[in-house]
Amino acid sequence: MKQPVALMALLLFMVQPSAVNAVPMTNDPKGFQNIAWGSALQSRPDLEVTYEGPHVAEYQFKNTAPAFAEIPVTSVKLSTIEKQFARVTVRYQGETTHQQIMRYMEQRFGPLERIPGQMMRGLNQQYNWRGSESEINLTYQASTERGFIFLESRTLAPRFIDVIESSAE
Repeated sequence: MKQPVALMALLLFMVQPSAVNAVPMTNDPKGFQNIAWGSALQSRPDLEVTYEGPHVAEYQFKNTAPAFAEIPVTSVKLSTIEKQFARVTVRYQGETTHQQIMRYMEQRFGPLERIPGQMMRGLNQQYNWRGSESEINLTYQASTERGFIFLESRTLAPRFIDVIESSAE
């Protein structure tokens, strides 16, 4: 079961745009769905564990279809590092869903900078919003119509890489 977490960390490391390309976030969520970064998730009755390792645990919401901003998605996983809530990973499928998510992201977190010559449509699209406490990375693969959103704590999320490097979790 160590492979899913390692694979997600590798994917994040490979697709994470540089901070230079980040758009300043106009409305930092400082967590997800009223769950603040750093919170303990293990005692929340609305969540169930989907993976638990020595340093990392993943949760999903119980008894609800996965959704992001009321948009149906493939999955929503909440991750902790050493029992502190640090990241949300959202997976979605389809161009229509991608367009709905992009509209929401720009309305909630700030418009993307439209630079002349910048490719806003292509095989691999990457977008990044950076706030004081949160960072959002969205990657969309047009060829497979698959999207990934990483909404994470700027202070806690880097610890995933440290743990994976030192323990191969």
